[in-house]
Amino acid sequence: MSDVSDADHPTSGSRQYHIALERGELAEYIVLVGDPGRVAKVASRWEGVELERSNREITTATGTYHGMPISAMSTGMGTDNVEIVLAEVMEITDRPTFIRVGSSGALQPEIGLGDLVISIGAVRLENTTDFYVHPGYPAIAHRDVVWALESACRDLGFAYHVGLTATASGFYAPQGRQMRTLPVRYPHLAEELRRQGVANLEMESSALFVLAGLAGLRAGTVCAAYAQRVDGTFLEGAAKEAAEARCIDAGLAGIHLLWEMDLGQDSDPRERWSSLTGRRAGEQ
Repeated sequence: MSDVSDADHPTSGSRQYHIALERGELAEYIVLVGDPGRVAKVASRWEGVELERSNREITTATGTYHGMPISAMSTGMGTDNVEIVLAEVMEITDRPTFIRVGSSGALQPEIGLGDLVISIGAVRLENTTDFYVHPGYPAIAHRDVVWALESACRDLGFAYHVGLTATASGFYAPQGRQMRTLPVRYPHLAEELRRQGVANLEMESSALFVLAGLAGLRAGTVCAAYAQRVDGTFLEGAAKEAAEARCIDAGLAGIHLLWEMDLGQDSDPRERWSSLTGRRAGEQ
């Protein structure tokens, strides 16, 4: 019977079933990306990589970034994949901190192509999280992570915006994109979200925020604006690569600030948060 395991908690030996990792192979500071190819781009900025593994669409690297133990993991696309990755990561770590580095479509006209958007929370246009919480339950980024990402963007001189994100369950009809062959139930979704003040639209953050919040963990998201849904433009080529690079750099700088704070090497985040908020208010 050694080849039979618990159907509620399947593993491959001591490894988690989907991520193919066991305790000790992940750092407590984790950068999440959607695209498996982006993991190598994140890890290329580190001093060293100690572990690399791929299973299904989940690619993982663990190493060191400016003295901080760090991991980068791909989740693939969608909240269903995020749910699987987070559930298994939580089984083999103690109190992980997550920063998602992703791409999104901008919904507000002042957000330029290539700008970064830091999420303060997410509109749950998906049903993965309904299996954990009431439909009215909010998906909120951890304020320390928002502080760290905003501080990182300011220090790096990147154009950024802070606001609400909408998380859709797919890319085409779930984001109101018109198609030639298939009907779209909510063709005016992007415009409706824009009127409601939502900053951007993507496919993962609400699950990250809800599940991390339920577990008492820190999580946040920074996304590059690849699309501008107001005028219908989309970033390509070198400009897209540069935006991705800025997003990665902001995510890494932000998670490093949190590590420094945890070690007592940085100031109280509440003081920095208040300072940043005050400056924004004074600039308006």
